[in-house]
Amino acid sequence: MRIRRKSDDMDGDDGEETGIDLAPMLDFVLNLLIFFIITAAFSKELGLTLSSPNNQKQEQKQTDDKGTLFIAVHANGDISIDQRLIDKDAVQANVERFHAEKPNGPVVVVANTKSPVGIVVSVMDRVRLGGVRNVSIAPTETRH
Repeated sequence: MRIRRKSDDMDGDDGEETGIDLAPMLDFVLNLLIFFIITAAFSKELGLTLSSPNNQKQEQKQTDDKGTLFIAVHANGDISIDQRLIDKDAVQANVERFHAEKPNGPVVVVANTKSPVGIVVSVMDRVRLGGVRNVSIAPTETRH
């Protein structure tokens, strides 16, 4: 084994140091950054706009004066309007009739927290198909 001296290094080497070239890695990181910025700018989350009354008694008193249609979805999946059971297909017709009488009247879907989510969403869709855009949902724990 031979020990090199400083004067030996100057004789045979060009004076270049060995190391890792980081330029390709920086290009790769820059491309990733551009990709994530572009995809983040174009991704939109779709969701359901829900409004829940803070104080149900106060909200009910205020909305009763305007003429609100309350649609109840029970824990077993039954749907009722004005204390009468109706079929899921009859929701849209009832909402259209209500909308013809009160064009600016809101609709509140009172859904039990144990009711099937698919039925609640279906009722809300049928309310919107009936022409009412002002739809609120009020969760409840009580059994109807």
